[in-house]
Amino acid sequence: MSARRKKHDEEHVDESWLLPYADMLTLLLALFIILFAMGQVDNTRYESLKSALNEALGGTSILEQSDSLEGEGTSPPEDAAEVTDLDEVNDAENDQQTDQDGTSQEGPSEDLWELQRELNRYIEEQGLSDRLTTEIGMDGLLITINDNILFDSGSDSLKDEARDIVFEISDMLATDPPRYIQISGHTDDNPINTPQFQSNWSLSISRAENVLGFFLMNDRLNPNQFIVAGHGEYKPIASNDTEEGRQQNRRVEILILPFNVERERLETEFAE
Repeated sequence: MSARRKKHDEEHVDESWLLPYADMLTLLLALFIILFAMGQVDNTRYESLKSALNEALGGTSILEQSDSLEGEGTSPPEDAAEVTDLDEVNDAENDQQTDQDGTSQEGPSEDLWELQRELNRYIEEQGLSDRLTTEIGMDGLLITINDNILFDSGSDSLKDEARDIVFEISDMLATDPPRYIQISGHTDDNPINTPQFQSNWSLSISRAENVLGFFLMNDRLNPNQFIVAGHGEYKPIASNDTEEGRQQNRRVEILILPFNVERERLETEFAE
């Protein structure tokens, strides 16, 4: 009898683990219920609590501040597009503002256009349209003089007839207030190697300097207004494969700059 009972006890499975397992499930269920309840806010009670805290603290309550911070973190301000549009309008207005000299930041001023008209009248009256041209761009008023009217081949000395032209141009460039003016010499790609000029570089810079020298004979022009450069054959405006193209490349350029261009910027551009 005792042997049979012992065998029956050995066959019985130990189920003691069920108790802690059931306790754990009960605790998890309670936890989820609490979390769910915390996520469901009674708006009526919440507003009442916020109003009471606001009255007690005499200002914006902590709950209102937390609402504001949550709104900022979760979504952009409703007027973000309006702020962006306002910034764009302000940028456009700033771009269109003019400086104290009356020069628009967007381009050359009216007095540059007037100076070009005056130069064009002189060019037409003197019959120089095939040798002297003007052009206005964002950098200013560019006067291009064909070197055949200024110099003999391989020379940097101004011709007699060219001196009168340079003097006339200098009178028109004497503006008040004064402008910055850059004078640039250019050649074609035909090499030169003489005791006086070892390269087209030296020839082009010497020609520009001589034009400047005649400009400065005008007492109304100041040396501080000028920058001089020689580019040799390295900035052509036409092909050097033809005589016509080479003739266009042999030139002196006079650039009258807008008032809003500073000398430091010019020096940087020439350095490049």
